Formats: sequence, C-alpha cells, structure tokens
Amino acid sequence: MSILRQVLGVDVAQKELVVSLGRLNEDLSIELCAYRVFRNKETGFEALHKWLIKNTDDAVNCRIVMEATGVYHQKFAHFSLEKGCDVSLVLPNKISNYMRTLDTKTITDKTCSEAIARFGLERKLENWTKPDETYRNLQQLTRERDQIVNERTVVKNRLHAEETEMYPNKGSLKRMQELIKFFNKQEKAIKLEINQYLIKNKSVKDKVDQICTIPGMGALTAVIILAETNGFELIRSKKQLTSYAGMDIREKQSGTSIKGKPRLSKKGNRHLRKSLHLPSLSAVKYNPVHKEIYARLVEKHGIKMKALVAIQRKMLELAYILFKNNTNYDEDFETKKRAARMTNPLEANL
Repeated sequence: MSILRQVLGVDVAQKELVVSLGRLNEDLSIELCAYRVFRNKETGFEALHKWLIKNTDDAVNCRIVMEATGVYHQKFAHFSLEKGCDVSLVLPNKISNYMRTLDTKTITDKTCSEAIARFGLERKLENWTKPDETYRNLQQLTRERDQIVNERTVVKNRLHAEETEMYPNKGSLKRMQELIKFFNKQEKAIKLEINQYLIKNKSVKDKVDQICTIPGMGALTAVIILAETNGFELIRSKKQLTSYAGMDIREKQSGTSIKGKPRLSKKGNRHLRKSLHLPSLSAVKYNPVHKEIYARLVEKHGIKMKALVAIQRKMLELAYILFKNNTNYDEDFETKKRAARMTNPLEANL
C-alpha cells in the first residue's frame, strides 16, 4: 500500500524530544509506525535525523510538526530547517482542542506526540520559516525589561516597608535606593536599544507607528505585540489571536444541572495580556468608542475588570487588523459603519 503523507509529531520538553512517526495511506487510514525519545540538544538532533531517514519512505516528503511552546522548540526547529525538512509550528491551543476530539484516556508525552502526528496528517499545514531577526531581538529585550520592572517593584516594596519601620536601617535604605537607580538605568538602556532596532528596520517601525494610532496604545506595547506574535506569523484570525493571548472565554455547561461561570482561559501568552492592561485604562478614558463600550459593559454586569479585559481584547484585535490591512486607526470607523447600516436595510438586520 502506497503512502500519501508522512508526519513526525514532536512533543518538546526542556531536556527531551518525544517523537511519533505517522503515515497516511492511500486508503486514507492513519498508521502510527514508530516512536522514540531523543535528547533536546545537538547530539540528539543528529540522532533523530538519522533515525528519521531510516524509518521514512524516501519517495514521500516527511513533515515535522511541533507545538510553538516557550523557547525549547526553537533549536530543533532551526536544525530541521537547515537539514531541508518541512517544518510546521502549531499553536498549543490547537493541539489541546484537537486532543479533546480523540479517544485518549491518558495524557502522556507519547500520546501528545501521537496526537501532533495525527493532527499533521489530517491538516494542511503551512511551512514555518525562521522568525524575523528584529522580532526575535525585540522579544528578548521586552521580556528582559519586564523582568527588570518586576524586580524593581519588589525592591520598591521592600524600601517602603523599611522606611515605615520605627527604626529603619540606613545601610539597607541606601543599598535599596542604589538598586532602584541601577534598575532605572538598565530599563533606560533597554528602551534605547529597542529604539535603535526600530530605526534600523523601517518596515517594523512603520507597523509600530500604525498600531500606535490606536488611542491609548504606546510604542512599547506595540513592540511587545509584534515581538510576541512574530509579526502575527502564525495568526490567521482574530479568534485565533485572542486564544493565543489567553483572552478567550471558557464556559462549562451541561444540561440544566451544570452551568459554570464564564471565565477568561488565561491559557496563552501572558506577556501579551500584561502589556495591554495600562493601554486599556487609557483607552476607556480618551477613546470615545472604547469608553462607550466599557460603560455599557459595566452597566450590564457591574464588573469593571471584566469590561476592561473586553477592551484589551478589542485593542489587540485592532492591532492585528491594522497590521494586516497596512492602515491607520480611523476613529470615525464605527460612526461610518452605523451610517452604512442605516442606509442599507439588509446590513441593518445583520
């Protein structure tokens, strides 16, 4: 029986790669034919590549599919690309949702790699290419800045506690003040380096400027959004974007007896969610459209944070739309949209 497709599903961990090799036969049946575990380092990559050549049919190309989780997949993805393999990176939520459709009782590294292999065999996936060097550098810098800001906040809290004591230690106060100055200096240097990268890459700078036309959206937030999504490389829709950021709503309901409260999934990129908090506060204050939506949602359910998260989600979607359409924010867009619906009865009923 001839083989139509071959896929290597890879479940990536910090120290190992759990792989399952699957085949799609001409009768459309799926066969999981091999399984191995390799070290997640250069020697393991070489051993995996030799094993893959030995266990695959040369007449049919083999695609390597893995989840885009953290940073542990990056070295192997680059290695595979340099070896001439077709590589596909899939958002984690896609694999999680797919696994729910399978008759899998136990979740292990092996079953995860098998599910990834099956997913690759059943779907038409796009080839992954190396991320833009600018986006990669910007992601490293913005994450470093975030860590510095967190550490500075910890020191500021300690300083406040020390200052409010009855007999504060002068040496401790001096050291903490010097540490805060050091963190300020580090943050300033990082921001300067980010700006230098934007100056060198005009196309990225133009995209940042477009996103910054959204009221409340600052340059740093725009950079974080582009860096964390690699210029929205794996994103194909607004729904997929909100899911990637962990801003999708999860609700558990069954019959009349079980009805869970809708909650934010938070199973996504926390850096994206965190970056949009302060901009959303500015948006509900200075953007009439977002201000109206925020007031309506608060009036509806009375939960300010819930309404604020909805604004964050809309701002993220707006950034994606402006990036894809290569345009600036139009503050009169909603007004024009309503006017169009009023003049067109068919659109008014949609």
